[in-house]
Amino acid sequence: MVDVREFNESDWSAVWKILEPIFQAGKTYVFSPEITEMEAHQVWIDAPRSTFVAVDEAGTILGSYYLKPNQPGLGNHVCNCGYVVGESARGRGVASAMCEHSQTEAVARGFRSMQFNLVVSTNEGAIWLWKKLGFQVVGTLPGAFRHSEHGFVDAHVMFKQLTECE
Repeated sequence: MVDVREFNESDWSAVWKILEPIFQAGKTYVFSPEITEMEAHQVWIDAPRSTFVAVDEAGTILGSYYLKPNQPGLGNHVCNCGYVVGESARGRGVASAMCEHSQTEAVARGFRSMQFNLVVSTNEGAIWLWKKLGFQVVGTLPGAFRHSEHGFVDAHVMFKQLTECE
């Protein structure tokens, strides 16, 4: 069972242990592989509107996501999220639980849609999951991501309408 709750500062050490190897790998996030813990805290905790953690029955942190407006001002009704799942928790429905939770939170906070700005084309598992959860690829950016193993690869913009347009 996976429960998703708001991030508490006491969760940071466990979240950083998940983020650090993912960022260092240079395969799915644009952040520098040399990102410091303080810089990571800024982009994952301080800058977003909200951050959440996924925990198991014992309270062990399995993953995390942030929720923020994708753009300021007249674009702030579209939100953006980033998700990470710890290596040992993959394949257990953690990303699905967080994505579903994020959509509910987004609507509750007044967002009308959700956009993922840069889904790396080689991240086939994420693309499959986001499509399964109702997102569509609305654009492809040729060579937009510098993958640590494959060099320049495409990135997708993915989008889902959360509420009816008026």
